[in-house]
Amino acid sequence: MTKFEVLRALHHGEKPLVLPNAWDFGSAAMLAEAGFPAVGTTSLGVAAAAGLPDGTAATRDETLSLARRLGRLPIPVTVDIEGGFSTDPGEVAQFCAELAAVGIAGINLEDSRSNAALADPDRHGELIAAVKSRVPELFVNARTDTYWLGIDTDSTLDRVLHYEKCGADGVFVPGVTDPDRIRALTTALTAPLNALFSPTGPTVADLAELGVRRVSTGSLLYRAALAAAVHTAESVAHGQRPVGEIPSYATIQRLLEP
Repeated sequence: MTKFEVLRALHHGEKPLVLPNAWDFGSAAMLAEAGFPAVGTTSLGVAAAAGLPDGTAATRDETLSLARRLGRLPIPVTVDIEGGFSTDPGEVAQFCAELAAVGIAGINLEDSRSNAALADPDRHGELIAAVKSRVPELFVNARTDTYWLGIDTDSTLDRVLHYEKCGADGVFVPGVTDPDRIRALTTALTAPLNALFSPTGPTVADLAELGVRRVSTGSLLYRAALAAAVHTAESVAHGQRPVGEIPSYATIQRLLEP
């Protein structure tokens, strides 16, 4: 199967696809090495690594550059492209075609704008439809940020049903953790629902029982990595030995071989 086909099939297995989110080639390669069947990217991690803000359409070049590297991994990769880095359907579709051409199997396309407002659902639906028309094999995970931003949550179901109608292969509603609301979404949708894992929310097993088919870690791994880096540096500075298993220099070098 192609990477496109593998990613699609992973949404219909016995268990939900647990999708860890990487921020550079090394983190993605390590996750693939650990046995995860697919990897996503975190827009926060990609933006922060470049010294840029997340969610403001500032990382188009960085996202494409990283995609060119991640495309050589043996597993499917799905890339977070925020709101598409443009409001023009043709431009968004062209960007997605470039991603597919370098080996990317899927995208996240969100309806929030500048971390402060929601796009008109009809206009966002046009972006989804344009991408699917241009690159039909690409897995489009349509994300609505009603719960993430705490704006107009009552429109969530209407939004995701419209995005599904426009051709979305999956739907992502980060921030929703209430079991009844999750169940209402999975019951209404035909497309697989993607949930964002929350350390204080339902477990993966709980989400599976509610009908969720994909569980993303979002920026959790990136933020945990930053915490681990600071903790390790402080341990060294205070004369303590670092805790936990740390990959060797040789291990990382091996992962970087063409």
